[in-house]
Order: sequence, then C-alpha cells, then structure tokens
Amino acid sequence: MYDTFGFPVDLTSLIARGYDLSIDEEGFNKYLKEQKDRSRAATSIDTDDWVYTEFGKTLIGEKETEFIGYDEFECEAKIVRFRKVKAKNKELFNIVLNKTPFYSESGGQVGDTGSLISVNEKLNIVDTKKENGVIIHFSDRMPEKLDATFIAKIDKDKRTLIANNHSATHLLHAALRKVLGTHVEQKGSLVNSDYLRFDFSHFSKISDTEIEEIEKMVNTKIRENIPSNTQLMPVDEAKKTGAMALFGEKYGDVVRVVTFDKDYSVELCGGSHVKATGQIGSFKIVSEGAVAAGIRRIEAITSLRAEEFFKEQLNVIHELNRF
Repeated sequence: MYDTFGFPVDLTSLIARGYDLSIDEEGFNKYLKEQKDRSRAATSIDTDDWVYTEFGKTLIGEKETEFIGYDEFECEAKIVRFRKVKAKNKELFNIVLNKTPFYSESGGQVGDTGSLISVNEKLNIVDTKKENGVIIHFSDRMPEKLDATFIAKIDKDKRTLIANNHSATHLLHAALRKVLGTHVEQKGSLVNSDYLRFDFSHFSKISDTEIEEIEKMVNTKIRENIPSNTQLMPVDEAKKTGAMALFGEKYGDVVRVVTFDKDYSVELCGGSHVKATGQIGSFKIVSEGAVAAGIRRIEAITSLRAEEFFKEQLNVIHELNRF
C-alpha cells in the first residue's frame, strides 16, 4: 500500500487500531529498506571515463557541440569524445559530437532519436540527454572508425509529432488561464511523440463544460494557423513582455521566447515547435484529474494520434449501431 500507492503507514496503523489490530512495524521497516535498496540498484549507473578522439583533443577548452536542431534535421558531424555506460544491466555508449541536430531532453520535451551514418556503417541513437551543458547521444554500440565523418540524422517524423505536442502545450496553457483564471501556473509537463501531459495549479475538478471550452479555444487557435515567432532576448526584457516561464526550467542571461499571437501565448521555452499552429491539425483532451493537493493533470493528443482516437470512437459507434 505504501510503496505502490503512497498510503501512509501511520494511517494504516491508526485504522488497524480501530479494529483492535496492530501492524508489524518492524517487518514493514525491514521490507521497506529492501525495496529502497532494490530501487537504488535498479537506477544505479556505472559510467566509464570519457575518452577523447584525436579530433576531440583539438577542441579541449573550446565549445564542443554546436546545436543546429531548431532549423535542421541532419548535418555532418565528427565524434569529440565517448564513454561506456552500464545501467539496469544494459550497456550503452555516450557520444559527444562537434555538431548536432539532436535535441536533448529538457523542459519536459523528450530527447531526439535517430542515427549516425558513415560510408561503412549506421549507428542507432536511442536517446539524447544533456549533462553539465553537454549534449550526449546514447548509442547501442560504438562505430568501427572513430575518426569518420558521420551524417547525424534525427527521426524527422517523430520530431514533427513532438513539435505538434509541444506547441499544443503552449496553446493549452494559455487556454487554461483564460478559461479557469490567471491563478493557473504550470507545475510540470511531458512532451513526446504520442501525447502531452500538463500539470498545473487549480483548486477543483475541471467540469465537462470547461473542458469543452478549453478544447474549442485550442482548436480555434490551431485553425487560425498562427505563425510561431521565436526571439532571443535578455531574460529581464523577456519578463517585461509578460512571457510565462516553464516550471523547473533554468534560464541564463539570454532566453528564447516563443510566441503564438502576442495577445494569446508568450512563453520562455527552449523546445522545438511548429512553424505555424495549423500543422498541429487537431487537439483532444483524453484525461483530467488530480495528482496532488491543488494540482491537476491534463493529458491530450494531437495530429495523427487525435485522428486515430476519433477513428476508434467512430468504429465503436458503428459497432453499437449494428445492434
């Protein structure tokens, strides 16, 4: 009960006493410790030291990686350094490139996947993360020739779906504030190619009427095909524009401001977005509920996933009409 659902052990003890029973607290503490040890072991990462390539040694002390992934999906790249990583009994390799289109997991948006391609081989990039400001590509193996020139190529279709969901998250955030009130603030998010998840502050369950109004507002903004406007500006200047900051995100002196209509959605964001809202296609909220006191969560889908959802619903209706 405690491990799976977070049900407090002292409350369990209190309920038991109401029935003239007691709990085995010593046994509870013993098995709780064992579970914590298992969790730590499962998340432990054994990391080797970084190994620099001959090319990488020439860049020591300089900026290692140029990120060009906002506008380009592939580029020529060389390996700067690498290391072996073991986690959950699985062996992977971390690779740092001098130039990359791969977006690293940040601000709720998942990292890109794709491939590194040379004349003789192809490596799968299964994830991209950032460590101490360095973009790290996760591969299932190392290349045979470390000094080769590669084509670093992201999964374009997947990135497009991620961008749809990320831009829809901004439209949703603005709609929530307009429908529910300006007390709504982002408390967490997840953006991947399948769906978007948005946690926000609100004091009560959202009614069906409010959900319908929020969906209508977001879909209206999608149909308006609002162009995205992205600017780099000093953080103080950005705050003066009224730009919303993303929960848990750390900002430097210069920030990236993403706008979809200056009177609707202006946010500080380092993620990838659509060129215009029409690309999102459609937006559908699939669930809404509480995750903590005063915190609600919405999960929603867009684009191809929304089309699949509506098709499934129509199929159900057609099946029911047969009876």
